[in-house]
Amino acid sequence: NVDPLGIHTGESIVVAPSQTLSNKEYNMLRTTAINVIRHFGIVGECNIQYALNPSSEEYYIIEVNARLSRSSALASKATGYPLAYVAAKLALGIRLPDIRNSVTGETTACFEPSLDYCVVKIPRWDPGKFHRVCTKIGSSMKSVGEVMAIGRKFEG
Repeated sequence: NVDPLGIHTGESIVVAPSQTLSNKEYNMLRTTAINVIRHFGIVGECNIQYALNPSSEEYYIIEVNARLSRSSALASKATGYPLAYVAAKLALGIRLPDIRNSVTGETTACFEPSLDYCVVKIPRWDPGKFHRVCTKIGSSMKSVGEVMAIGRKFEG
């Protein structure tokens, strides 16, 4: 997310893949995510939100969502990885290596997607929908939808 800590994820601009994480930071947070889901015994979809201090590599886990969410839908659209499909198969007891990726038709669900393109999600508000509501963004979600763009690179 591009916005500072305290802004609801649904109100935040999201860019994937991350444009600012170093490989070291990315791998540190990825390893932490794997350790967290193993610790909690999570099977299926999960997303973890972090707050990272870019000056010190100190980080905090803000929340762990062991469920499908709006973030899951964006991640599926952005990567082409069918999160809901895979989570449903896992819930049925099918092992990850035995689940064929329904999008590629060739790889298994063990395949970790990597992006050679950039995806940006921007929230959409309808000021006429909520009367007498503060229009400043914050920890409560007021957006009514989102717009997603895909391109070769972040800049024009």
